[in-house]
Amino acid sequence: MEKINYKLNNEIMEKNKIFTFKTNINCGGCIAKVTPFLDSAKGISSWKVDTANKDKILTVVSDGIPEGEIMKIVQNAGFKIETV
Repeated sequence: MEKINYKLNNEIMEKNKIFTFKTNINCGGCIAKVTPFLDSAKGISSWKVDTANKDKILTVVSDGIPEGEIMKIVQNAGFKIETV
């Protein structure tokens, strides 16, 4: 993938960067709850949660969204999130 950087609100935003997070998104119901938040976010190309992993890893492919913004979105959906 081609990597493109640009800056917005003093945060470097990267296209096609893959971010991974440890979360407490642990079941289908949790995924259903977070889906509208992540699907409506601008700058996310794709995302998935590995609920089989003990750390419930959220993987996000960025289309320009910064890491901090992803964390805010997941927290606003009611979940805990931290960088891996």
